[in-house]
Amino acid sequence: MNVKLGSTFFLKAVVCLIGIAVCIYWLPEAARRDAIVRPGDYSLYPLLVCAYGLCITFSVALYQVFKLLTYIEKNNAFSELSLQSLKVIKKCAFSVLFFILLAIVYLRVRAQFTGDDAAGPISLGLMGILATSIITAIVDTLQKPLRSFLELKPQE
Repeated sequence: MNVKLGSTFFLKAVVCLIGIAVCIYWLPEAARRDAIVRPGDYSLYPLLVCAYGLCITFSVALYQVFKLLTYIEKNNAFSELSLQSLKVIKKCAFSVLFFILLAIVYLRVRAQFTGDDAAGPISLGLMGILATSIITAIVDTLQKPLRSFLELKPQE
C-alpha cells in the first residue's frame, strides 16, 4: 500500500466516522433525549428542523469530500469532477451557515419570551459559524487554482 493510498484511506475512514457520529448517533439521541425531558413541548420543533437540515447538508458535504478523496486516489485531482465536488461542498457550507444562523435567531427570540438564558447555545452556534467559515474559505482557496488550471488546460 503506497503512502497516497494509505493517507486517502485514512481520511475516508475519518469522514465515515464523522458522518456516523454526527448524523446517525448524535442528532437522533439529542432529539430523543429532548422529547423525553419535555413531552408536548412544540417550541423545540424549529430547532429540530434546523438540526435535521444541518445534518442533511453536512452529510451531503461529507459525501462530496469522500468523492473528492476518491478522485485524488485515482489521480483525477485536477479534473472537472473535483471542481464540481468543491462547488457542492461550498454550497453545503453556506447551507450549514444558514441553518446555524436560523437556530441562533430562534434561540434569541425564544429567550426574549421565556426569560431563559441562551448564551451557551448561541456561543456554540457562533463557534460553528467560525468553523464553517474557515472551511468555506479553504474550499474557495482550493477552487480558484483548480479552476484556472482547468481553463488553461488544452481540451482533448
